[in-house]
Amino acid sequence: MARKFSGLEISLIVLFTIVSIIAVALVVVLATKTPAVRELVSGDEPTPGKCPSDVNINPDRRINCIPDQFATEKICAQRGCCWSPLNTTTYPWCIYGDNHGYKVDSTEKTSAGMQVRLSRISSPTIFGNDIDNVLLTTESQTASRLRFKITDPSKKRYEVPHQHVQAFTGSEASNAKYNIEVSNSPFSIKVIRKSNNRVLFDTSVGPLVYSDQYLQISTKLPSNYFYGIGEHIHKRFRHDTYWKNWPIFTRDELPGDNNHNLYGHHTFFTCIEDNTGLSFGVFLMNSNAMEMFIQPTPIITYRVTGGILDFYIFVGDNPEQVVQQYVEFIGRPAMPAYWGLGFQLSRWNYGTLDEVKKVVERNRAAGIPFDVQVTDIDYMEEKKDFTYDLDKFAGLPEFVQDLHNHGQKYVIILDPAISIGKRLNGAAYDTYIRGSQQDVWVKNADGQTPLVGEVWPGLTVFPDFTSSACTEWWANECKFFHDTVPYDGLWIDMNEVSSFIRGSSEGCEPNKLNYPPFTPGILDRLMYSKTICMDAVQHWGSQYDVHSLYGYSMTIATEKAIERVFPNKRSFILTRSTFAGTGKHAAHWLGDNTALWEHMEWSITGLLEFSLFGIPYAGADICGFIGDTSEELCTRWMQLGAFYPFSRNHNAENYISQDPAAFGENSVLVRSSRHYLNIRYTLLPFLYTLFYKAHVYGDTVARPFLHDAYIPDAVWYDYETGGKRPWRKERVEMYLPIDKIGLHLRGGYIFPIQQPNVTTTASRNNPLGLIIALDENKEASGDFFWDDGESKGKKWNPIDTLEIILVHSSSFTSSLAFEEIKILGFQYGATNITVTDLNNNVLQITGLKLQLGQSYRLKWTSTFPLKERFGCYPDDDGETMEKCQARGCLWNAATDGTNAPRCYYPSEENPYAVSSIRYSSNGITADLKMTPGTQRSLPYPNPIPNLRLEVKYHKNEMLQFKIYDADKKRYEVPVPLNISSSPSSTYEGRLYDVEIKEKPFGIQIRRRSTGVVIWDSQLPGFAFHDQFIQISTRLPSEFLYGFGEVEHTAFKRDLNWHTWGMFTRDQPPGYKLNSYGFHPYHMVMENEGNAHGVLLLNSNGMDVTFQPTPALTYRTLGGILDFYMFLGPTPEGATRQYHELIGHPVMPPYWALGFQLCRYGYRNTSEISSLYDEMVKAQIPYDVQYTDIDYMERQLDFTLNRPRFQDLPQFVDKIRRDGMKYIIILDPAISGNETDPYPAFTKGVEQDVFVKWPNTDEICWAKVWPDLPNVTIDESLTEDEASRAHVAFPDFFRKNTTDWWTNEIVDFYNNVMKFDGLWIDMNEPSSFVNGTTTNVCRNDSLNFPPYFPALTKRGEGLHFRTMCMETEQILSDGTSVLHYDVHNLYGWSQVKPTYDALQKATGKRGIVISRSTYPTGGQWGGHWLGDNYAEWSNLDKSIIGMMEFSLFGISYTGADICGFFNNSEYELCTRWMQLGSFYPFSRNHNIAKTIRQDPVAWNETFANMSRDVLNIRYTLLPHFYTLMHEIHANGGTVIRPLLHEFFDDKETWIIFKQFLWGSAFMVSPVMEWGATSVRAYVPDARWFDFHTGLDIGIRKIYHDFDAPLEKINLHVRGGHILPCQEPAQNTVHSRKNFMGLIVAMDENHMAQGSLFWDDGDSIGESDFTMI
Repeated sequence: MARKFSGLEISLIVLFTIVSIIAVALVVVLATKTPAVRELVSGDEPTPGKCPSDVNINPDRRINCIPDQFATEKICAQRGCCWSPLNTTTYPWCIYGDNHGYKVDSTEKTSAGMQVRLSRISSPTIFGNDIDNVLLTTESQTASRLRFKITDPSKKRYEVPHQHVQAFTGSEASNAKYNIEVSNSPFSIKVIRKSNNRVLFDTSVGPLVYSDQYLQISTKLPSNYFYGIGEHIHKRFRHDTYWKNWPIFTRDELPGDNNHNLYGHHTFFTCIEDNTGLSFGVFLMNSNAMEMFIQPTPIITYRVTGGILDFYIFVGDNPEQVVQQYVEFIGRPAMPAYWGLGFQLSRWNYGTLDEVKKVVERNRAAGIPFDVQVTDIDYMEEKKDFTYDLDKFAGLPEFVQDLHNHGQKYVIILDPAISIGKRLNGAAYDTYIRGSQQDVWVKNADGQTPLVGEVWPGLTVFPDFTSSACTEWWANECKFFHDTVPYDGLWIDMNEVSSFIRGSSEGCEPNKLNYPPFTPGILDRLMYSKTICMDAVQHWGSQYDVHSLYGYSMTIATEKAIERVFPNKRSFILTRSTFAGTGKHAAHWLGDNTALWEHMEWSITGLLEFSLFGIPYAGADICGFIGDTSEELCTRWMQLGAFYPFSRNHNAENYISQDPAAFGENSVLVRSSRHYLNIRYTLLPFLYTLFYKAHVYGDTVARPFLHDAYIPDAVWYDYETGGKRPWRKERVEMYLPIDKIGLHLRGGYIFPIQQPNVTTTASRNNPLGLIIALDENKEASGDFFWDDGESKGKKWNPIDTLEIILVHSSSFTSSLAFEEIKILGFQYGATNITVTDLNNNVLQITGLKLQLGQSYRLKWTSTFPLKERFGCYPDDDGETMEKCQARGCLWNAATDGTNAPRCYYPSEENPYAVSSIRYSSNGITADLKMTPGTQRSLPYPNPIPNLRLEVKYHKNEMLQFKIYDADKKRYEVPVPLNISSSPSSTYEGRLYDVEIKEKPFGIQIRRRSTGVVIWDSQLPGFAFHDQFIQISTRLPSEFLYGFGEVEHTAFKRDLNWHTWGMFTRDQPPGYKLNSYGFHPYHMVMENEGNAHGVLLLNSNGMDVTFQPTPALTYRTLGGILDFYMFLGPTPEGATRQYHELIGHPVMPPYWALGFQLCRYGYRNTSEISSLYDEMVKAQIPYDVQYTDIDYMERQLDFTLNRPRFQDLPQFVDKIRRDGMKYIIILDPAISGNETDPYPAFTKGVEQDVFVKWPNTDEICWAKVWPDLPNVTIDESLTEDEASRAHVAFPDFFRKNTTDWWTNEIVDFYNNVMKFDGLWIDMNEPSSFVNGTTTNVCRNDSLNFPPYFPALTKRGEGLHFRTMCMETEQILSDGTSVLHYDVHNLYGWSQVKPTYDALQKATGKRGIVISRSTYPTGGQWGGHWLGDNYAEWSNLDKSIIGMMEFSLFGISYTGADICGFFNNSEYELCTRWMQLGSFYPFSRNHNIAKTIRQDPVAWNETFANMSRDVLNIRYTLLPHFYTLMHEIHANGGTVIRPLLHEFFDDKETWIIFKQFLWGSAFMVSPVMEWGATSVRAYVPDARWFDFHTGLDIGIRKIYHDFDAPLEKINLHVRGGHILPCQEPAQNTVHSRKNFMGLIVAMDENHMAQGSLFWDDGDSIGESDFTMI
């Protein structure tokens, strides 16, 4: 042996090492558990509280009991809470026990919901004045909206006087999407989504605290993906849950990198529950100062200073729907005037009107599109509202007129604070005088005296916009000033309300309103800081309660003023301070930002948040308000700001000018600004339409990706080139020089456009157009709204709103006034159109004159690509044009010489659409309905109208999607799979995303890492009939492997229009002949080097068509569509994932890896004995001897052929003592014609084990091998029907059958002869008659189904050479099934009972070899590739078969060495012995009446060659056995295609004439007659010649290796260690020999390997060594 491997580094190691590792770990968990402190409260002894048991285990759930100050143990004890300090102050140290909160006293049903009376649990107070009894009221207001509020039943408390939301007077919604659960003690409430029982809002995480000025409630959310709450600076859209406190109280404060409360008051947030899109929203209707504290888990704690707890929960199917529900509730956004969407220019303190004019002129000269000039407070006289500076702004009315003459607008600022001083000329300030006379000011606490503060004009009073008198005064003042200066819109600022002195000119009283017991974490921690006193009085209530409503009330009053100034016009209102519902009246800008890059970035989050808040008309100050900008920053910000909904460039006094033309007429800023503002103006019809949809439906305008797709997973086009971008679901580095911003249009949408101009007044007179961006299905749709741009109160005529749906075909219909239509993604040639410019797949049609109000049709002619044809006539009855068109399909006989179908479906054909869809964290459920009028006239009866789709995210790398009848239970495959009842996937970890295409229906599955769509069934031809189910999918590449069992000519499937049938049949392998097994599994190598696998779990007859699209079409005769997909991403990884589902391959005994001999036709025991002696004499390694059915009496199972094999048991005993093993064959068919007792049959009848006709006790008889008794057999007739007995087929699904089968095997082992393994044959099941002995079955629709797959003998019926399809089988649970459904499971149902019986009989591991197979069967048995032929072409097909069965999870496979049929010949058998020595199941086997072909049958040279190559096998058996254990433990392949290891080398993807054992041992056999060399591919690794031990020195290249007749080329991969052992006659002896290692170093002189060693034959996990 050492001489053989002299060139390799071989170290012979005696592997008798005992390794003992002792690991001692001591974990001490110390948890401090301080019980709640007893304290007298109101004279009562409180119940001591119990602290949470997991206080230290899960600190993220701690609810802080001391949120208002530094926590100490003393304060904690005073509050009756639990003291539990940690080593960080991030977590609360003082937390609530269970002695705080409320308990339920009574529950009462109401017409709208229920009322629950709660009483306070006796405990120490937190902030005093606790309310002992409160009332919970729930209102199920709509199916999607729930209200619950907690009030004081004994005393009316302040509630928000919202001007849109009215009291609910309806009844409880009957179809609510939510349930409510109330827990009694302590009280908590849960809101639960009905569809999946997910808890959305859960207050059980903390106590309810309800006192006069402190309300607290906590809730746990179902996910970390929540958005909203404001107004603050949030650096990202999704909230950070790591212990963040967000105070809410309107405040005049500069935005910055902090948690400061800013201008608006918004408690609304949305939460996305999982990646399905299911979402909900939460709104607390409360205007008091508060904080919302967010902590991990996540938990939100509301700490509110007054009012009531008034919650609204909105339950939606997606985030967009939740926002729609919310804004419907608070008031949908106002419809802006068209001009308001134009660009605006402003700054604080132009200084003079002359400077304003300069800015306007230079931007006009630069050709900057801009509609609105704005002036800040500097236009006023001493900053007094409703005045203008007659000196610095002299001529202002005339300037405004000039703007109007140029089609531009003028907007002025107004602040709420009104000066109490006089005008510059000493005259009275009439605005103040009139306000005082009408008593419109906010009052001090006495309710009489106006409160005086200080703002820009000096000492001021503040209008009380909550009073009708004030609204009237304000409207009149606005009208008076407009009569002087004809402004076009109003900008209202400082309305938080802001004051430069704290409280008032006289300070604030030290009372509970100005100094409440709890102050939220607001800026300065002082309630009246930079505003007015909290005890000030307004019509709606005290400032303490209504402070945050000041801006809201001012906005409503300003809208009234606009209505007076501009009757029936929309005009423009911009407000700084906002509340829920402000968007119904006004726009908002994001406040006084800073000229910093991060502020530009943060503006996007602000826009998205205000979209949630129902204020889509929003934007930030472009280029920044505070600080000097730079040209680069301003250029980038102008690019971004050009696409703000509210687009305004604005900055503060004393900083450099930053309008687009400020940096010079040729500056980058001016050029870039002009370019992108022109694009904005081009798209204004689109933006205006979006605002219309927001106004009418509540849609968002600036929209986060998650509202449409969770990430931008769609077709995208570059706006400026029209080119289709290759990116999907990925981050890319875009080259964007200083003058460019990335703009992309999403496929599937139509964008109305208009030729731009410098103002909207001018652009609205220009021609319109369309940009049509096609999606993957060549579809696009869009909306267009058009009116006069400013009218209000007019009933919009529906004719002004047009929806265009483009379905790519030969015509396009439009009824718009367009001059240009641009279609992006146009792929087909187009003729007969006005102008064609086909660049970047863009079809541009110009020169049109389509007038508004008329209808037109634009036509072109396009061709249908050949590869996009999906066959509509798979039947075999001769397609014709007439038959095709009768099906409603298209006919084109031109196929360019291919097998493409002449009859095919229209491109958009699909009879099903999604009617509803439900998402959960674990998957998707959708209902599909057949769309009337869309179904083709297919000749298959009983289409199923209602289907259900279920998608389940089982693992990050595995998902399932199945489609079934929604109304009626159908047959499903009764094969158990290894699926956890609890899916383990997470949104973050999943390798895939799933999208359900709704109309027409389709499923798209995309690999996240690359964005590649790996499944796309939105294709024509989807059908679901009772006996015909068809679905097609696109493939991501042409590299597809698998599907069987059918003989293939290559490992990679040929996709050039081939159809392959699958139906288990006793059919020797042949091209396109469906054979013994049934495996609807395939693997695809994606072009990027990733791999995925797909299983269709269906056991009905089927075929699969491959086409070069690339795509495949499944057609099956019944059951359901039940797909499993495995994402890999490596081919070996995908295979292991599949094996994890179906069960890891069986672990064979060590001896089963030895060489085996068999033939059909041994005449007697002597012949076998002589063979054995010759093999031993020739010293050819050999472990197993077989006998085929010859050993039986008349081919009857469980009998012995006497006298020819009378001494077989003794021979078996003898060779077993010599270390050999013996395997016998069993067929399933049991004779029923015996004249002598035949226990196998009689016991079977008694135990009711046989397959019968349905609903009868009558066996369905067939004929197979058993002969009739007492009949002389003509042995020249192998399948002489006349001499065959009637046989019955056991129904192995039945428990009583498996018991009977086991007993028969055990009895035969104990009473007749010993054996070590079982070979089960003919179990497709095979019959020599068609269906039954009469060759006539009883149900034509099952045996001759409406569609007959592309099977062998296609016209002979499914019952050809098997059972009748209508026969009945009984599952283990008693369910009756048709053989029609389970035919392909017959061999599968036999293999496990056989394996179990074998182990029971022998007490050893044993091995079962089965001819018929189905997924999961590899757990219990191996497979040989059937009755092959002694032909050279069968050698490489055996490799293909082994590699395919490696994918299928049946790794113990091999072909009959030297061929089963026909006489073999010397050279062929030589090469086959060399190849077969490296089959996992290595057996030489052939049929009777052919020449012998065993190793000692030829000559001494052949025997020597056989011995040498088998010695190599036996030397490597420790390595092979280790590999078998590895896949048994983990799944995967032993016979491994090169592509599984070298998947990054595309050359390996087509190789099938070489293979690997595991990852390190490569076999490159000769498979051609007369060849003395073999051309083999050397993958990219270091390789050593096994025979010489030399480094071959080549890689990643094809090479011609010397291969004389006695040699097979074998190579060892560098970096690996192969355990080996000195060979012997059989494995019993070889296992006693010394062991060694073959160490093949890689380039780094490293190598590794493993060895599994046990006794080789025990059942289960015996003692073993793993090295």
